[in-house]
Amino acid sequence: METRLLIRGEQVAGDGGPLEVENPATEETIASVGLPSAEQLDAAVASAGEAFPVWAAIPAVERAELLHEVASRLRARTGELARVMTQEGGKPLVENSDEVGWTAAAFDYYAEMGRNFAGRVIPPIEASQLALVVKEPIGVWGCIVPWNYPLLLLSWKVAPAIAAGNTVVAKPSELTPLSTLMLAECFDHLPPGVVNVVAGAGDIGSALVDDPRVDGVAFTGSVETGKKVAAACATRVARMNLEMGGKDPFIVCADVAGDVRVAARGGAWAAYLNAGQVCTSAERFYVAREVYEGFVGEFVDYTNSLRVGDPLEESTDVGPMVSAPQRAKVEAQLSAAVDAGAQVLVGGDRAGFERGHFLSPAVVTGAADSTALLRERVSGFGRGAFGGFEVHIGDADLRAFFAEEERRLAAHAAAGAGDHADLSVQPSHHASVEMNTFLTSE
Repeated sequence: METRLLIRGEQVAGDGGPLEVENPATEETIASVGLPSAEQLDAAVASAGEAFPVWAAIPAVERAELLHEVASRLRARTGELARVMTQEGGKPLVENSDEVGWTAAAFDYYAEMGRNFAGRVIPPIEASQLALVVKEPIGVWGCIVPWNYPLLLLSWKVAPAIAAGNTVVAKPSELTPLSTLMLAECFDHLPPGVVNVVAGAGDIGSALVDDPRVDGVAFTGSVETGKKVAAACATRVARMNLEMGGKDPFIVCADVAGDVRVAARGGAWAAYLNAGQVCTSAERFYVAREVYEGFVGEFVDYTNSLRVGDPLEESTDVGPMVSAPQRAKVEAQLSAAVDAGAQVLVGGDRAGFERGHFLSPAVVTGAADSTALLRERVSGFGRGAFGGFEVHIGDADLRAFFAEEERRLAAHAAAGAGDHADLSVQPSHHASVEMNTFLTSE
């Protein structure tokens, strides 16, 4: 296991206290990472600052080739990276193999974006003028990454930043630092200091956010922490890019009647992928009355067929949750919903495991709309709280539902080929609306 930090192009052991990394499937400690000392964190930010003018001066076409090389090195290490991600995070091996591929694709994509988009010509006010919009790098970016997709979400921050000529100091989650620390070899052809990687919890992240030498912060995490990041950046007028979760709804329209089985399986994976620990996981289901019974029945049957188990085994569909506190939050929401009158049709137990943070997929009906299960975002199971919401795309009810929703990261919808095509472009507070794009096993 790689436990060294990456600072100024060199892999160094952290001089701070130990960070113990647990395998969530076995609850065993699999590695101990040295946290950065104050001096090492200072050196990481300083090295990014020193590297910035050098890196920004390199022509975009050359930076693009260097990013393509990162992608190539990632693909070459797919097996070992996927295995370590599975051991530290609990996501099934096949899903982590996919994640490495997506991560490499992000570096390829932003390599070409950096090569081809340096600005634009805009119409001038006077005929004698030439008006240009020139895109310039900002400086040093602090990249704070969560545990659910440690490499993919890292790439969405690091790749565009360095493609544009910026430098970065990245901090993975304290729960899943090992796969990120392994990337040092994927970056060692870049000038020293362009990419720095440190480990740690919220205190290290806060230090990056508060550092006046960090010109921008890219953060993925909870709304509560995101607000703190935003406030800190606003105080010193630093740039920010925030991705924060929500309690994402899944709408099932009446005209899926001919494909209820496919829609139910798609809905299940929208809820249960990565043990429900996806930023855009479906967490609340609103099903048209005409298809409610059939959809719920298919959903329950398919949920019963999913295999919860060792994430390293090919036959496993669902692995453990990432930590004991994370599972406890979901169990508390399920318990509170049941106490308030909800029914658990299937799942919600620990799937017969005495060790490991396992929780079997749960389908819940009859939960009051005011319960935490339907209102408070927690990555994990406790999905599938079905309501009898009548959904027809042309009805004012559905449009009002979208218009009145609080801001969410995403919404999902399953519909037939009727008059529902405009659902994905209706005004709403959702950052994205996904129509029939959920994952299925078929």
